[in-house]
Amino acid sequence: MATNDYVSHAPGYVDNEGPKIVTSRFLHDDSHTLARSEATGGYSALRAVLQTPPPEAADLVKEAVLLGRGGAGFPAGIKWGFMPPVWPRYLVVNGDESEPGTYKDRLLMERDPHQLIEGCIIACYALGLNQCFLYVRGEMALAQERIAAALNEAYEASYVGKNIMGTDVSIDVVLHWGAGAYIVGEETALIESLEGNRGMPRLKPPFFPAAKGLYLKPTIVNNVETLANLPWIFANGTEAYKQYGSERSPGTRMLAVSGHVNRPGVYEVEQGVVTFRELFYGDNYCQGIRDGNELKMFIPGGGSAPWFFPEQLDLPMEAADVGAAGSMLGSGALVVMDETTDAVKACLRVVRFFARESCGKCTPCREGTTWEEQILQRILDGHGRPEDLDLLEDIGSQISPGDYPKAAHEEAGLTAVPFPPKQTTICPLGPSSVAPITSALRRFRHEFEAKIGSATPSPTESRAADETSIDVDEAAEEVSA
Repeated sequence: MATNDYVSHAPGYVDNEGPKIVTSRFLHDDSHTLARSEATGGYSALRAVLQTPPPEAADLVKEAVLLGRGGAGFPAGIKWGFMPPVWPRYLVVNGDESEPGTYKDRLLMERDPHQLIEGCIIACYALGLNQCFLYVRGEMALAQERIAAALNEAYEASYVGKNIMGTDVSIDVVLHWGAGAYIVGEETALIESLEGNRGMPRLKPPFFPAAKGLYLKPTIVNNVETLANLPWIFANGTEAYKQYGSERSPGTRMLAVSGHVNRPGVYEVEQGVVTFRELFYGDNYCQGIRDGNELKMFIPGGGSAPWFFPEQLDLPMEAADVGAAGSMLGSGALVVMDETTDAVKACLRVVRFFARESCGKCTPCREGTTWEEQILQRILDGHGRPEDLDLLEDIGSQISPGDYPKAAHEEAGLTAVPFPPKQTTICPLGPSSVAPITSALRRFRHEFEAKIGSATPSPTESRAADETSIDVDEAAEEVSA
């Protein structure tokens, strides 16, 4: 097969060579059905788990070092251990994937809902609870339909519900549709939404979900991909799982690559092994930058992540290494921007998203993100002032206090906002708007200065800027289309 010939078996999914832990059924057109799931080992892991004492099952997840795939990358087994011995307790599945550029969980829900359901039941059994809430983003109509159909099949087959597989274990799964708000991707805001309230984050402490979550009862919130790993781990064992990935980050993870690459899409790769360079340029992955252009910058972990540049290409996709370099792997979304990209325009696109998705609960976020958007728009419209650049950094320092002086940043070898960021807000949405501004200003301040120093651009120039910039907000939809 030629390097440019590949088969996309699902919208946005690329069947690259390598281990397949959560995407193996994507090769089948009927991967979402119970028949295909059972024919390929579906629910066999659940049958084995039900013969194991719940504490042993929970210990196995801890032994596997299953890292969360939703953003923070915290080990799932350790997170489970935070729950106090209080009942009732709940499992909440975060299927509100909404980080700009991210669309891998959507494919998991659309293409293999039974894998997710099996993972939910395994987690519930290991945690000793009998109620799971599966929260799916409002715009993901196909994912909602597929999960609803799969739940009906699973209930009928006795994989979910009362006396699962003839045992005395009874677990219910409730499918809940969100309203399409970005902020409910934050776990406490999701819980508020699930309770029927407006999706706004809660203060931590005291509202750490493991202690006071849904209905103020102990609650574990796990990401879709995290739970989708459980059937494979229990079917094949922790040692087999650790054969993939690195020692600190075993297993694989799904990555959604969009932007200026020749082959965008969702890839399943080994954690801590594949580098950004290999992902972007390797024949097995994205096959280089479009039109032979040079890489200018890339976002390594979704719109809220500080930007990386060509000198970070050889970093392995390992949370510790990426964090030490000043960013994060986050939600598994990589947005690639080539040399034709207008850095100011790209910065505005990301900031505008966060400004409009702010829930408004915190003053620094509600006001600051709006000011950031207005100043950036003013610069792009040709009405910028020299003091606007310092003003942008000053606003950022009020939202996310940190080591902002440029000289100190350069001396430390950093190019973006200090990571992980400090914040004056309840949740990280505010600092998420600061990351693209500080990233762009540290690296491309001359582009901002050029726009401030030039005359108001003509309509033709404005259109040209639009054409050469990337809309990270729409990248996922473009790839899927």
